[in-house]
Amino acid sequence: NIRLDNHHHFNMAQHFTKQLLPSRASNLGILQLNNPSSLNALTLDMIRSMTSTLQHWQSGSSAIRATLMSGTPYEKNGKSRPAFCAGGDVKTVYLAGSSDDRKLTADFFREEYQLNHLIATQLPHMPQVSLWDGVVMGGGVGLSIHGKYRVATENTLFAMPECKIGLYPDVGGSWWIPRLKLYQQQQGMVGGIGNYLALTGARLKAEDLLYTGIATHYVKSDQLEELKRALIESTAKEGSPLGDCAASVLMSFHDHSIDVKSAFLSQNRTEIDQAFHGKDRVEDIVATLESMGSESQFAQSTLEALKQMSPTSLKVTLEGLKRGLKLNNVG
Repeated sequence: NIRLDNHHHFNMAQHFTKQLLPSRASNLGILQLNNPSSLNALTLDMIRSMTSTLQHWQSGSSAIRATLMSGTPYEKNGKSRPAFCAGGDVKTVYLAGSSDDRKLTADFFREEYQLNHLIATQLPHMPQVSLWDGVVMGGGVGLSIHGKYRVATENTLFAMPECKIGLYPDVGGSWWIPRLKLYQQQQGMVGGIGNYLALTGARLKAEDLLYTGIATHYVKSDQLEELKRALIESTAKEGSPLGDCAASVLMSFHDHSIDVKSAFLSQNRTEIDQAFHGKDRVEDIVATLESMGSESQFAQSTLEALKQMSPTSLKVTLEGLKRGLKLNNVG
């Protein structure tokens, strides 16, 4: 029998907020982001609730075998539209930082990064599955990219746009972004795509995410509820406590018809690597793009995108990616 009981046996230190709906179905721990008016933007209350919930589930006493993260849809023009998480609640954080309540700003970032690390170090036999249906940006990436499985749909819109707001790709970005190395026949493993994504804040769709490996699976949105039910059932079955109960379920739902060769990143791969791979300075990237000439639509649109970014953020980000590549672990 599948058991569904909300907030099951949480410890007394559990931090509750309506903006996060934790529940349990059989041995699947479910985290539903529930801030739809802000596209499920991450607040400090949500961070604290998720942290205490995950700490309990990861303690070993809960018998949770996998975790599932998804977002509540939002209403627009009378229609329900999907959203995973549009990032951190930067408006509240900014207003707090520019007032006398600067403690909130410091607490937000510190506790957000601690939560990212908690997710990144979750044991592999208790995999996190994130359903990327809708927008996935910034802080929403941090909640999910470090988990074992990331499921894209036809609605997914993914980006790390921090350079545009004077920040840098945080939430562990300096760990995973420089490791986006893809094989190119002439040069072997090439890492231009990571630099491109981080510096331009390029918006990616499912094809791009499967092409790069940022997403692990592709499932049509109308199959997500059935996928969820299958995951619940898989956690109820007897099996090795060290086994991954989600892997075979996800593969059975994966839609192999997705055409990764049609991805924007695939179509523009040569120019991306030419401009962004192995460059030590932002100026070198800009010079390479300019040398491609006006006939290169990719170069012109990329130069225009870079002009909209904070110059300081671009410098800090590129340096951060170079340093991040040398790190031994995500912590």
